[in-house]
Amino acid sequence: MSHVTPHWPQPSHPTIQQVIYATDDTSFTTRSLSLITLPPFGLFAKLDFPPCTPAPSPTYATVQCGINSHLNLNSDLLYINHSCDPSLIFDTTNLVVMAGPKGLKVGEELTFFYPSTEYAMAQPFDCFCGSSSCKGRISGARDMKPEQLEGVFLNAHIRELLGMNGTKGGQDDETAKALREVVRAAERALNGYLAAKGGAAGKGEEKKINGVKKVLNGGYANGNGIEIEAEGLRARGTTSRELSGEMGGDTRA
Repeated sequence: MSHVTPHWPQPSHPTIQQVIYATDDTSFTTRSLSLITLPPFGLFAKLDFPPCTPAPSPTYATVQCGINSHLNLNSDLLYINHSCDPSLIFDTTNLVVMAGPKGLKVGEELTFFYPSTEYAMAQPFDCFCGSSSCKGRISGARDMKPEQLEGVFLNAHIRELLGMNGTKGGQDDETAKALREVVRAAERALNGYLAAKGGAAGKGEEKKINGVKKVLNGGYANGNGIEIEAEGLRARGTTSRELSGEMGGDTRA
């Protein structure tokens, strides 16, 4: 199949993403490359509304963001491939895309682990990512063995669904541990800053310390009100998806 015809203005993320399209209708080579360098867990993009929209049901262009919730990306983020050793984390709980634990380099392919967002995929596919940790058949987190999910970032709804069905996986992986340590370090830095200033931050006020921003009363947060940001690198606003006919990992047959 050919790549999906976009209905959104392109390029949608010109400062951070380059889309390399398939050259003909029979090849599955559409992929995305990074235009920026980020440290581990640096903010790559936000899943803003718009362009994202809630999806009443899963389609070829949706990503799962809750037990029964899905969203339409409506952007070039749709062209980010699956990999079992991904360069990105799609945190659909907090609606952000972050660099993985290895960080991100200019020219590196943008990928994420589809089962980190998708519990059950109607159109599974055989992964050809070529990594030493390749899982083989990709059909959603539901069908993966616990050992296949060890050391892998999983969204909150995936962990909850696995727990409901008596399967544990990824709850205390290295990525989650690293994120928690970043959060703790940022909290300590903020508390020290506020103590030195002799006062507390006002409601809705933002404080930035050494490239880590404390967001009070809303904004992007990793569950603890912490925004991880590299100074000067803030970015806003064959594909495995096309190969499987599965643009969001959960297309209904």
